Amino acid sequence: MKDIKAVRGSDLVRAMVAEGEHEHQDFKFAISDARKIARSISAFANNGGGRLLIGVKDNGVIAGVRNEEDAYVVELAASRYCRPEQSVQFRAYKVDGTAIVIVADIAASTARPVLAGEPDGSWRAYYRVADENIAAHPLMLRAWRMAGVPTNIDSDTARVLAYIEACGKPVDTRDIALGLHISHASAESAVASLAATGLAAFIYRDGSFRIVPA
Repeated sequence: MKDIKAVRGSDLVRAMVAEGEHEHQDFKFAISDARKIARSISAFANNGGGRLLIGVKDNGVIAGVRNEEDAYVVELAASRYCRPEQSVQFRAYKVDGTAIVIVADIAASTARPVLAGEPDGSWRAYYRVADENIAAHPLMLRAWRMAGVPTNIDSDTARVLAYIEACGKPVDTRDIALGLHISHASAESAVASLAATGLAAFIYRDGSFRIVPA
């Protein structure tokens, strides 16, 4: 990575910090664990992109970066511990002439799922929900991999969509299977197809992912 030249940006940084941590923004006072940062990159890339504000504490205090190597750890996470490899863009701002905050921008991936390497050697996809990185539901991964592939919405899948729409509340595949008297496998296949074609979506509610009409 080329050296990042910091420019004046007190007002810009304060405006971003005032938003707090959310679906597309995370504060990082310091960065030392590339695998942990890979989870954040995966979560942002799988959910519309986002940015890391490096040098900002969890409570929003602008402390400035402590180590010039922080940006290199982010690059390492994106290249070595993300699959496929992700590109991160960096910006640096001076706040009040002394503190430097680095903004690492992660774009939405065009090839989901983006997986993060775990300490045990496994790979897992994450999804950003509010200010948390949540392990993506297996059906989300299945739908992402089906995206762009011609999918036939047959009568059984159409029944599942009608059921989801009629419920008027988020449901899971067990609800669908019981409500329509079909197998759990059939419910999962239908949900994956509906999500891949943009007719259904996943939301995170009460500690788990559920399905709603898109």
